[in-house]
Amino acid sequence: MIRTALPAEAGIIADLHLKARSTYYPDGVPQSDVDWVDAWRGSIERADGRVLCAVERGRIVGIASFRTPDGAPADKVKLFQFHVDPDHWRAGIGTILHAACVEEWRADRRRTAVLDVHVDNRRAQAFYARQGWIPDPENPPAEDDHHLDLLFSVPPRE
Repeated sequence: MIRTALPAEAGIIADLHLKARSTYYPDGVPQSDVDWVDAWRGSIERADGRVLCAVERGRIVGIASFRTPDGAPADKVKLFQFHVDPDHWRAGIGTILHAACVEEWRADRRRTAVLDVHVDNRRAQAFYARQGWIPDPENPPAEDDHHLDLLFSVPPRE
């Protein structure tokens, strides 16, 4: 089931976020002064964004956070976070969650979606490619950049 996340679930979502991020940092997740529970609560409560979660047997197993990037046109959306619990990889959850995002984007009349993905996260890059994301030709990575910018053309309603 896909549904909107609740502010009270910010701690659960932050834990899933950390668990998923831990899989693609070769030397462990870098230290951060970000309070991720507070950050997730803020994302959930934003009037101009959405946080969707995939729920299986009453447990959150996937999350997606998106909104219009600052200064961007209204028909553009940025997928800021997209994570599936590693214990549930290859079960179709990411594909279902991504499809729900696309439906939201269509309903909101978005035409283009963007995201950045960590260069060491080859699994995510392959997933996004299967969903139709391509490298953003207007934002190629710099030589020392740790992220790749990807672009997705939101298909029109049929």
